[in-house]
Amino acid sequence: MRQQVTLTARRLITAEGSLDFPVIGIDAEGQIIGIGSDPAALADETETLAACYLDIHHHGAAGIDVMNASPRELQKMQRFLARHGVAKYLPTTITAPLDFTLGALDRLASLIEADIHIDEAHPAGIHIEGPFLSHSKRGMHPAEFLQQPSIELFDRLQSAARGHIRLMTIAPERWSLPEASPTQEHRASATELIRHASAQGVRCSIGHSDGLRADALAAIDAGAVSATHTFNAMRPLDHREPGILGTVLDDDRLFADLICDGVHVDPVLVRLWRKAKGPERAILITDALSATGMPDGNYTAGSTPVTVQGEHAWVTSDLQHGKHTLAGSVLTLQHAVENLRIFTGAGLDEAVRMAAHNPAAMLGRREWTSLQTGAPANLNRFNWRGKLIATYLQGTRVSNA
Repeated sequence: MRQQVTLTARRLITAEGSLDFPVIGIDAEGQIIGIGSDPAALADETETLAACYLDIHHHGAAGIDVMNASPRELQKMQRFLARHGVAKYLPTTITAPLDFTLGALDRLASLIEADIHIDEAHPAGIHIEGPFLSHSKRGMHPAEFLQQPSIELFDRLQSAARGHIRLMTIAPERWSLPEASPTQEHRASATELIRHASAQGVRCSIGHSDGLRADALAAIDAGAVSATHTFNAMRPLDHREPGILGTVLDDDRLFADLICDGVHVDPVLVRLWRKAKGPERAILITDALSATGMPDGNYTAGSTPVTVQGEHAWVTSDLQHGKHTLAGSVLTLQHAVENLRIFTGAGLDEAVRMAAHNPAAMLGRREWTSLQTGAPANLNRFNWRGKLIATYLQGTRVSNA
């Protein structure tokens, strides 16, 4: 039988600000029943409490790929995430053969609908990265499985996922693939698909795109709310045609997420992104692969072989031909937060906002990271240096990495 517990610290960071000398009461069900302050009793406290992280772009970790794994393997991966400060995440698909993708979506839907152990991160929905991506900016996504935008195909994917798709990365330009590519009977423009998905409550993020500024603006007008791994797999910035990247950095209507590992984006541009989007619109992601937390070697991302060397994950088939194509990262949100602070000088409160509250806001689910009476007591504890030292899921401490 779980007992009522109390957590204290020098400071509590919330979405609204911070509270000094917090005293947080947690009931036997793991919910917050009250937040007070006791400066006299806690004068010697040096630690900080804040919301757990929300990873909206996650392909795998601990040797486990979300599209290939069994339920038991996914439980192991979810325990790994919890040990690195993540309470909720979106398992993310990679472009693959359609039947393979449909099967993966069905398995992930079952995972979302199953009971989750208290020491595991919770899968809160599915992010589909592809198949509606630009051929010229496909990155690791296999060209032969990319598709033109199709409302019919999207509905089929959502049906396989039993309505659990919450986020879709899509290239906003009208023709994402050469016209000679394999066709579908019911094509749509990207903006039509964005409008259709948004009407169902699915958030749309523009990325893997060679689009122009006009394409990005049309996507925003149709309902797109974010941009996927800013700078990566995007038309480069041009001073006469800002393209998708210039629009993402300039337009305050968009959130913009970024892989802060020092490999995908140089620290100089991490600083530019932070200045452009500000503390309210910047989101930290991992784009983590199954190799995260594992030694160098060969792994799989969806149906694509990947070779990991140090901090780099390369598409194996390209690497064999002397081409270095990044396939994702081996990053955790714990280290993304640490890197952001090193690269930019950001405070812990801002870094936590980018890894927790901003992704929740982008998804329209602010309550997922809320710290108030009635909310789950999902909290990270940091020492005086800002290093993660403990994670509590529903008030229960889990072992940290």
